[in-house]
Amino acid sequence: MADEREILTWQDFGDGSRELATTIFHSGFVPDVVVAIARGGLLLAGALAYALDVKSCGALNAEFYTGVDTRLDEPVVLAPYLDEVSLKGKRVLLVDDVSDSGRTLKMVVGIIELAGAEVKTACIYSKSHSVLEPDYTWKHTDSWINFPWSWEGPVTGAAFK
Repeated sequence: MADEREILTWQDFGDGSRELATTIFHSGFVPDVVVAIARGGLLLAGALAYALDVKSCGALNAEFYTGVDTRLDEPVVLAPYLDEVSLKGKRVLLVDDVSDSGRTLKMVVGIIELAGAEVKTACIYSKSHSVLEPDYTWKHTDSWINFPWSWEGPVTGAAFK
């Protein structure tokens, strides 16, 4: 069904991020740095960094989706930029909320690899049509996902006048 939604609650997010951290831990990958793809990956990256006891964190700002099923032609990197030089020789856990098309994740993996880092990817969700399957995924879905931090939209606008 075209309008079917995957609903992620805050409780699901907490449980899923802990399960994802456990999977990463048991895989033997020990990241030196956790990097979020902002904005969607920020909360999961923070949860995973705490659960894996990684204090070094960063973010790369990227934009691809501009709304429900609407996107730019290609993902783009936005300022402020990631300090790529500091990643050389590090093990990086790259985190986003979902690998939908996978194009943003693939682009950022390339940026981090060019910086000379080993990179593994983690997403709370992945979709079957993604061009890049994350190394670690909590759940698979092909539905549009309502994330608890974004589904209501900004607090600005007509609802608050």
